[in-house]
Amino acid sequence: MMSELIGSVAILLGSVFLLLAGLGVARMPDSYNRIQTGTKATTLGLILVLTGIAIYQPGWTWKLIVLIYFVLLSNPASSHALARAAHRLGIFKTDATIIDQLEEYENKIAGQESDKQQEQSEC
Repeated sequence: MMSELIGSVAILLGSVFLLLAGLGVARMPDSYNRIQTGTKATTLGLILVLTGIAIYQPGWTWKLIVLIYFVLLSNPASSHALARAAHRLGIFKTDATIIDQLEEYENKIAGQESDKQQEQSEC
């Protein structure tokens, strides 16, 4: 009986995080913030839901652990890939974005490559 209550609370908390992720995606001003909001909240929400299911169904625990592990590996990697692709395509950034470390890094790399090309042409 107690395990059912704990499982229900975990599933309810996970559902709340998933709801907040949906609201965050709808309210954020640009793609980068939406990706971040969706990834963090859905990762935690899904882990809580799967944990609650594991408490309800102890026979499924190992399968659900594998799913949790997959979510922990794939969500950050997929959101990083989406954000990087959006940045390369020049997708809109909100005016509140002050620091763009990826743009600074790419400018630095481009400057180094142009220096190398000048050195090679001088030879």
